[in-house]
Amino acid sequence: MTWHMPTSVDEALRLRADNPDATVVAGGTFVGVLTRQRLLDSEDWISLQHTRELTALNDAGDLSVGAMVTHRRMELDPAMISGWPGLAAAFAVVASPRVRNVATVGGVLADADYASDPPAMFVAARAVAEIASVRGVRREPVEDLITGHYATSLAEDELITRVIVPRPTGKAVYRKLRTRSQEDRPAVAVAVARRGEEVRVVVGAVSDRPQYFPDVCASWQPVEASAREIADEYAARISYIDDSRGSAAYRRHVVGVEVRRALMGVST
Repeated sequence: MTWHMPTSVDEALRLRADNPDATVVAGGTFVGVLTRQRLLDSEDWISLQHTRELTALNDAGDLSVGAMVTHRRMELDPAMISGWPGLAAAFAVVASPRVRNVATVGGVLADADYASDPPAMFVAARAVAEIASVRGVRREPVEDLITGHYATSLAEDELITRVIVPRPTGKAVYRKLRTRSQEDRPAVAVAVARRGEEVRVVVGAVSDRPQYFPDVCASWQPVEASAREIADEYAARISYIDDSRGSAAYRRHVVGVEVRRALMGVST
């Protein structure tokens, strides 16, 4: 087994290019689970734990979050609480403090786990991922980055280096329904962010990727009748999964309820 520990982004990108089959380790929470369950077996590992450039968080203007910023920091940083409270709230309900102390922003997006909390809120907040390789740097909206179950648009030699989130101009709400335990992952997650007279509604944990329908959101008005109409349309459009947290029929019902409640939360 070979364990690489780069100390700069440039070094990490070179290692990634030279070792396309290597497993990248950020916080290690998801990779650890896969390894223990023998779903992942790798001979080459690239750990980003000592790449300090990736731990920067800057709130001057738009929010810039390094890929190795932890969930706990997103939850507790004063800049997050005052400037991006909806995003902070989404990170605050991930698993337990032990997980949040090590899980990272870049890791949760690169894993593309359908039942993670932050991706839905990132999409609602219009977040953009900055993606780098030895070939250069590109940016991609988070709604396009995640393409399916544990699948992203990342090329083999690419790494997420940071996430950029516009400063909000309106309310944001994150609603999470658990069906099994206080620390469990959501059966349904709804993120809504208002920007002026526009909203983004994003539903997570019910399908292979966060569900966002711009045409449905375009009809929104800050009244309950509009919230009900959008909630019903979201409930009807999504292709649901069945898993241990809930059946497709159960999720369909809950989405109709939670989308309406989230929209009313940003309507005043």
